[in-house]
Amino acid sequence: MRVVIDALRTFWPQITATATVLFQLATAAHAILYKRDSRAAVAWVGLIWLSPIVGSVLYILLGVNRVRRRAAGLRGHESEHVPSLERWLCAPPEVLERLPDDRAHLLEMSRLGARLTELPLLRGNRVEPLIDGDVAYPAMLEAIESAQQSITLTIYIFSNDAIGRRFVDALARAVDRGVEVRVLIDAVGARYARSSIVRKLRANRIPTATFMSNLLLWRMPYFNLRSHRKIVVIDGYIGFTGGMNIRGECVLADRPAYPTRDMHFRVTGPVVEQLQATFVEDWNFTTAELLSGEKWFPSEREATGGVLARAIPDGPDHDMDKMSMAFQGALSVARYSVRIVTPYFLPDRSLVAAINTCALRGVTVDILLPSENNLKMVSWAATAQLWQVLEWGCRVWYSPPPFDHSKVMTVDGALAVIGSSNWDSRSLRLNFEVGMECYDTELVYALDQEIEARISVAREVTLREVNDRSFPVKLRDGAVRLFAPYL
Repeated sequence: MRVVIDALRTFWPQITATATVLFQLATAAHAILYKRDSRAAVAWVGLIWLSPIVGSVLYILLGVNRVRRRAAGLRGHESEHVPSLERWLCAPPEVLERLPDDRAHLLEMSRLGARLTELPLLRGNRVEPLIDGDVAYPAMLEAIESAQQSITLTIYIFSNDAIGRRFVDALARAVDRGVEVRVLIDAVGARYARSSIVRKLRANRIPTATFMSNLLLWRMPYFNLRSHRKIVVIDGYIGFTGGMNIRGECVLADRPAYPTRDMHFRVTGPVVEQLQATFVEDWNFTTAELLSGEKWFPSEREATGGVLARAIPDGPDHDMDKMSMAFQGALSVARYSVRIVTPYFLPDRSLVAAINTCALRGVTVDILLPSENNLKMVSWAATAQLWQVLEWGCRVWYSPPPFDHSKVMTVDGALAVIGSSNWDSRSLRLNFEVGMECYDTELVYALDQEIEARISVAREVTLREVNDRSFPVKLRDGAVRLFAPYL
């Protein structure tokens, strides 16, 4: 033992140097083998070798996706808890029957969606837009109060404020009635408030879990892979999804200090089962409890409307890039108009190319962004790359305050892509998201009318305006844009 200690004392510089080189080799090799984007691989390898130890540690914390290996194993269980939806399957001929003759080309998007998600397009659904928390929260609370069998809720931010406590009280009453309740909150989103709502939920005997909350150092990569999904399902029949968190800022009538516009959706019909299956997979991943049976997946369903719909689960695992490809697919089939409403617009090169190609084909492309963003650095980075879409004929609009957090895309008056995804790399590559692909002229007309009303009071952004920014501002915006994947 003494010989070993003496050897370590004598040769510790060589041992340390060798260990460091091996550590860097291992992390660099991992980046080369597993990073899909060659630019990302080059950046990580450069950081690893130019910043010994620090670069490797940052790569382990931010660059390694360990969720894929664990989550992928859950797919084999889906057949155990999801009843058959064969009665509600919508085959291509029926899609054509439901679309106007001059919108028949959207059939190609429905085919892309089927291959992309491996989920069927379902008929018999109703999708209702709920504008702002003033409308959405009362609808959600009413549904929770009416629950008889089960409630599932997954959310990114669940604030411990007056609105959050109203939801806690409603969920507690449901538990007292004997309703099975499961609440899943993202671990980072749960910390947005000084006092987390999680303790209050658990104090009211509401089964609650936090998504990827482990703080052990070797499992810290999870802090970079967040659940940004927003899903509520009542008795397996009524669903709510979209981009709205649970927080007082969304209730404009209360005149909050930081008001936030948003759009959510009430969903009924067979597609609710796909939303529920998305929650069940996340809950199983987090808690190892597999929810199944009539309480969660009722076998008897009825048509509630004429919307053809399909859920689009997206995340850094087996669902990687699905929302990004869905956006690109919708852009590729568009012939007349595309409207995009998003709070954060930092698309990667493939999405920028798809948007520009769409505009060059003669499609009218309108992009509605908030004039005052709640994240200044995101706004600066977005401004730095607006020229990429403006120079090819896209129209960009800045909506006036309050901050607009809505996430909606409409195509040719008959297709809507809704959900929790923003148009940025963090949302499309690092977060777990959920979207919906909806075909219905009445729904899309209502959404287009809402978007048109917002555009009517918005300010159009010109290429000249972007180019005329001062040099210091351009430098600031361009520098921040370099960190776009992490904003």
